[in-house]
Amino acid sequence: MFELRLMVPEAAVESVSEALDALDALSVSVEDADAQTDAEQALFGEPGMPPPAEGWQRSRVVALFSGEAGAREAAQLLPAQDFFEGCAVLGVTAVPEQDWVRLTQSQFAPVEITPEFWIVPTWHEPPAQAQRVIRLDPGLAFGTGTHPTTRMCLRWTATRRIAGQRVLDYGCGSGILAIGAALHGATSVDAVDIDPAAVEATLANAEANRVTLAAGLPDRAHGRYDTVLANILATPLKVLAPLLTAHVAPGGHLVLAGILARQEDELKAAYAPYATLEVADHEDGWILMTARL
Repeated sequence: MFELRLMVPEAAVESVSEALDALDALSVSVEDADAQTDAEQALFGEPGMPPPAEGWQRSRVVALFSGEAGAREAAQLLPAQDFFEGCAVLGVTAVPEQDWVRLTQSQFAPVEITPEFWIVPTWHEPPAQAQRVIRLDPGLAFGTGTHPTTRMCLRWTATRRIAGQRVLDYGCGSGILAIGAALHGATSVDAVDIDPAAVEATLANAEANRVTLAAGLPDRAHGRYDTVLANILATPLKVLAPLLTAHVAPGGHLVLAGILARQEDELKAAYAPYATLEVADHEDGWILMTARL
């Protein structure tokens, strides 16, 4: 395989990317050309807020082609186009052959939740001290244990007595929180999500981990639960305050994640009419908030 590297100003990134796709590029990636320099530009958004800009001032665009002829043809054709003004061809280079699957797998190791509770990709053996293990491969769905919010929710579940409880995982994604609850003895677990693909992933992951749970769309959640888990984002969590608290049984626990530390007061205010939230854990700028109803 060969890659074509281009320098492209912000205004031309979309047009150049579309042209590369039309020229049969296998993939097109865009990165900040000024990364790791004083001119590096942060580009990110937050829930409910638009990103500060549509792209970087200067982008390095890399297109992957199956053969050298295709890459060099694109390098010759693009400069003749009107939209290529201000752009530059940096070069065409061969990409060394690699075992990409093995390379990707090597980047992910087992994730410790507690000394006895681990998330282990299928290509690894569980650590000797692991008493409970979730088998889940990173990158297949949201909630694979690689994000602090997921780890905090699982840590909370692992360190509480939920054996015999009825548990709801609202916004289940991969189903990892529901699976964690089942592994720790919850006798009835419902997992719901607005995305049918997430429901399918949850059922498949539950089967792979040999646990029993029910999964479906949000209307499957019914009645009250001893523990309600919701690892989503701050904005939908605020909207869902009356619904989520209504599902918590008297004396039960509400566990919320997907919240940045600076959003603590917003969540407390949104839930004040229904419950008193407190910060139960924090990691890398994220917090876990819980309430006892």
